[in-house]
Amino acid sequence: MAVLLDIKNASKRYGDQVLLDRASATITDDGKIGFVGRNGAGKSTLLRVILGEEELDSGDVIRHPRLRLGYLRQHDPFLPGESALEFLMRDSGQPDWKCGEVAGQFELKTPHLAGPVQKLSGGWQTRVKLAALLLHEPNLLLLDEPTNFLDLRTQILLEHFLRGYKESCLIVSHDRAFLAATCDQTLDLAQGKLTVFPGKVDAFLVYRRDQLAHVERTNAAVQAKRRQLEDFIARNKARASTASRAKSKSKQLDKLELEEVAIDAPTAAIRCPSVTPRQGPAVRCRDLAIGYPEHTVADGVDVEIVHGSRAAIVGDNGQGKTTFLRTLVDSLKPVAGDVKWGYGCEVGIYAQHVYTSLEENQTVLEYLERAANIGTKQQQILDLAGAMLFRGQAVEKRVSVLSGGERARLCMAGLLLGPFNVLVLDEPGNHLDVETVDALAQALLDYRGTLIFTSHDRSFMKTVATNVIEVKDGRVTNYLGNYGQYLDSVTREIDDAEAADDNRRPAAAGRKPPAPQQAGRAAPGRTDREARKELANLERSIARFDAEKRPLNEALLAATDPAEALRLHTALTAVVEKLAAAEERWLAIQEELAEA
Repeated sequence: MAVLLDIKNASKRYGDQVLLDRASATITDDGKIGFVGRNGAGKSTLLRVILGEEELDSGDVIRHPRLRLGYLRQHDPFLPGESALEFLMRDSGQPDWKCGEVAGQFELKTPHLAGPVQKLSGGWQTRVKLAALLLHEPNLLLLDEPTNFLDLRTQILLEHFLRGYKESCLIVSHDRAFLAATCDQTLDLAQGKLTVFPGKVDAFLVYRRDQLAHVERTNAAVQAKRRQLEDFIARNKARASTASRAKSKSKQLDKLELEEVAIDAPTAAIRCPSVTPRQGPAVRCRDLAIGYPEHTVADGVDVEIVHGSRAAIVGDNGQGKTTFLRTLVDSLKPVAGDVKWGYGCEVGIYAQHVYTSLEENQTVLEYLERAANIGTKQQQILDLAGAMLFRGQAVEKRVSVLSGGERARLCMAGLLLGPFNVLVLDEPGNHLDVETVDALAQALLDYRGTLIFTSHDRSFMKTVATNVIEVKDGRVTNYLGNYGQYLDSVTREIDDAEAADDNRRPAAAGRKPPAPQQAGRAAPGRTDREARKELANLERSIARFDAEKRPLNEALLAATDPAEALRLHTALTAVVEKLAAAEERWLAIQEELAEA
């Protein structure tokens, strides 16, 4: 196990804001690390320091001599007119078969590789950039919010790749499902300090909540003891017979100290508009065609969304989800057919075309006061502003100096303070951290109006959605199932496509063909009885490993000592690897018996 990066006593500040305060962490070559922390904590700054784009105020980042960093570029590095395959070959210096092989992991087939890359949708261009990144064969991948603009299918493809990737990764993401699927360690940045946790993000969040609850219980006990001692001292210090005891109690009081509660910010206080529930259809689409005069994206749309539902709009990038939402809210006129909103619908919209057109001279507080429903108390306005990271003097900032992410959060805050009984939200979690996304999801569960939304955050979708509308292949239809079932169906499609592709992929020129004896396959020539005997032994082993895994997992979740947590994590990893190997062998023998 080699140390790729050693961060020692790193300090970094911007004005009065402390991002890193003598922070230390070690990144080795055997882990995939999810990097978490509240918005503004300094995660992206630390990535820029690692890349050498920014300097620390003090401290060191020690890099291994053979460290090869790979960073997902946000700008478009394409030349005018070049194809995706030409770009991959130019950028990596690799032959065409190698570029095609890596591109195939992201379902980049010949039509995508042969045409001009700049004519691909944003999601497909991101797949091309991911393939280019991997062709450089980095041993540490740095991914900063990689799922923000990836559709579900591309997210799953990226997950599949990262799970099989043998090098290290450091991934910043607010998408808990993505981190849980790809990362086995967690790096947290809070109050300028870095903490490495030897487990997945969900286990870390439970651990952090438990630690906070423990500190709060301890502090409550200390406070009670303090009051008891202070009362005794006040009653006895003036009497000669008890003055010495009072002095002794005073020394005890001086030794009592409260533990510091290490949290960056209070939990976001988000509440949705309070509205009266309504019955019947909120919006109806009849024989609707959406798109543009020169191009129809989807037609024959007959969809109805009833009041009180939380409808998730799903589909691959480029299929027309945003076009459908824009048509619903009349920012894009239908090509044919019509959209009818129910009587009394007050529609609030959160989308890029909204938060890029805010009045520049308003302050944050002025915007929120004008957006708020009549009778809203100022403290409620300030609470929601704080939840969206406009705290203290930040509410006096003018819109003209806000970044794109800050404008998006401001627009969301204004929407949640308004009178709207229908909310249309396009990617509401893109500029929010994990805790704030969770708080928003819980607030939307309590919302008694109608919600129509898109999101690339699967945890958010599964929590919030009550029904699913799919945009696919020129059609917009009600999906007959919940979001979990839709997620399972897309995952099965990808698994089936990958399996079929593996079966028919020939050995490319310059690449060694796979050995005839596949890994995990039983040796030829043995009897059916021998195979079934091994199968029975494997079933017993699988049951034993599964039984060993459960108590180790429970102990890891309950562990508070970092050294003990690391020991349990190592033991659990070893058992999980044995279990996976046994299950793979079991499947191989089942295939052998079926073929026989």
